[in-house]
Amino acid sequence: MAGHSKWANIKHKKAATDAKRGKVWTRLIKEITVGARMGGPDIATNPRLRLAVDKAADANMPKENVTRAIQRGSGGLEGVNYEEVRYEGYGIGGAAIIVDCMTDNRVRTVAEVRHAFNKHGGNMGTEGSVAFMFQHCGQFLFAPGTNEDKLMECALEAGADDVVADDEGGFEVVCDPFAFISVKEALEKAGFKAEVAEIIMKPATETVFSGEDGIKMQKILDALENLDDVQEVYTNALIED
Repeated sequence: MAGHSKWANIKHKKAATDAKRGKVWTRLIKEITVGARMGGPDIATNPRLRLAVDKAADANMPKENVTRAIQRGSGGLEGVNYEEVRYEGYGIGGAAIIVDCMTDNRVRTVAEVRHAFNKHGGNMGTEGSVAFMFQHCGQFLFAPGTNEDKLMECALEAGADDVVADDEGGFEVVCDPFAFISVKEALEKAGFKAEVAEIIMKPATETVFSGEDGIKMQKILDALENLDDVQEVYTNALIED
């Protein structure tokens, strides 16, 4: 993978996130609500809720919004009952795409996702059609200039599976999803601040897109990410500037 592409993609995603802060908060509220419903309201014993609350703090969401979402999820307040649903499909040149949603209306959501695929030259696949190309894992990305030896020692001691350097000098730490919180805490305690720290679906291999194909592929991804019911979009497409 070309390192410059990875860091350009991170900056693009951060800029898009900042531009849609209200939407980010809405997605986080859904995640907190479902996390609290599935695992209880105590972040000390609910890793999924802990991750969602940490993301909310990073997004500068007011604490009262977080508290209300936890209360809704744990039954303390009335609220919409969201369910998780995953769709899989293909973009330009057969690039794999996973779309994770939270919805109160599956019929509406699948119609919107299918329309976004079809409008921009992609198509939906069946369940399991592309998921096998991805690994469910925790991922931390560190900017070029990070001390490799110290990062590797800390990460592996904390239970990470691998530490990989990219072409530009940045580093990726990968771990089991269930080890994510403990690895994150150990890295932060050692003074390492990740540019990205998430539990993701990581593609086993990536396909580089540039020029017109890159523009077309980005349109599909943007259309999916802009849907209200979509939480996350994962792809094995790497789009170069």
